[in-house]
Amino acid sequence: MLYVLIAIAAVGLISSTVFAGMVLAAVPRFLRERRAAETEVRKRPRFTPPLTLLKPLAGGEPDLETHLASFFEQDYPTFEILFCARQADDAGLEIARRVAARYPQIPAKFMSTGEPPYINAKVASMELMEKSAAYDILVISDSDVRVTSDYLRAVALPFADGKVGGMCCLYRGIAAGGGLWARLEAVGMSVEMTAGVLVARMMEGMQFVLGPTMAFRRDVIRRMGGFEVTADYCADDFVLGNETHRLGQTVVLSHHAIDHIVINLSLMSSLKHQVRWMKSTRFSRPKGHFGTALTFSMPFGLLGLAAGLLLGQPLWGVALLAWGVATRLALSITVGRMVVRDPSWFNLLVLYPMRDLMGFFFWAASYMGSRILWRGRVFQLLPGGKMRAAE
Repeated sequence: MLYVLIAIAAVGLISSTVFAGMVLAAVPRFLRERRAAETEVRKRPRFTPPLTLLKPLAGGEPDLETHLASFFEQDYPTFEILFCARQADDAGLEIARRVAARYPQIPAKFMSTGEPPYINAKVASMELMEKSAAYDILVISDSDVRVTSDYLRAVALPFADGKVGGMCCLYRGIAAGGGLWARLEAVGMSVEMTAGVLVARMMEGMQFVLGPTMAFRRDVIRRMGGFEVTADYCADDFVLGNETHRLGQTVVLSHHAIDHIVINLSLMSSLKHQVRWMKSTRFSRPKGHFGTALTFSMPFGLLGLAAGLLLGQPLWGVALLAWGVATRLALSITVGRMVVRDPSWFNLLVLYPMRDLMGFFFWAASYMGSRILWRGRVFQLLPGGKMRAAE
């Protein structure tokens, strides 16, 4: 039986090493593209179409004022920012109004939907903002995102190609309060998420977008049926990107990485958020999600260590564990540091192997039921990624 465990550990380590190799093979292409794109942006290209930024809000969040201010401080000629929440007196809207007052030169609008008619409440805000948008390239970003002043130039750049219908940005996780659980979640964003995206792009091209920042041509959104196509889905970003691809439009992964702020500071809030994301992925992409188990290495490394010790072969066990750690460090340095430029060496070198182990358990937890907790409400996920209010 112990030799069976050794065999399982070896198979898992081989599969996770193959995955790591695929990620490392995808990185040079991304870095070449980034160098070329950054050269274009530095030239301040003439292609700077007017943009409409859509910012759905839901309450006040830590440092929301700072995050929103970063969108007003853009080195870009013409853009507007639209904010929308469920209620006119939403705390997030109040903060947005306060920030906008400091930048009177930037057009801003503030809207509210009332009680939304959709399961995914954000969709009602997106519909209302799209109807009010002055410009035909729509840039959508979450409230827990912080950007640099060259952000809009990077977002606009792919749309110089008329075949591009949508784009998205990679992101690095930033722990708002610096606590352990937030930092573990943040390094998972920087490395695990990015690695998966790079491999998916290499294998099948971009057929999805990433929610923290995504942009579309307005006519593409209208051709797919408007934002209403995502009304019953949890992973609305995946649906929008997939529909764009199905329309024959190119989806681009930008060279530009943004800051995604982790606001789940406690253990329980972080666990609930990550299990919810894993469950959403399981229902949206069930085959790919099932295979995700073989991309983790630390569970198999620890299994090999335990089996080696029980067999009286500690060197075998230590070697298997060291193998697992080595592949994680290769990923964290190459992807976390080189691709998304995560500044935290402690997160990348110390916490990421631990996060890899946790990721496996989040994956396993995704198969324990179909219910998720989202903004204080319980929903049931359905095949295909749709959801409904839990009974």
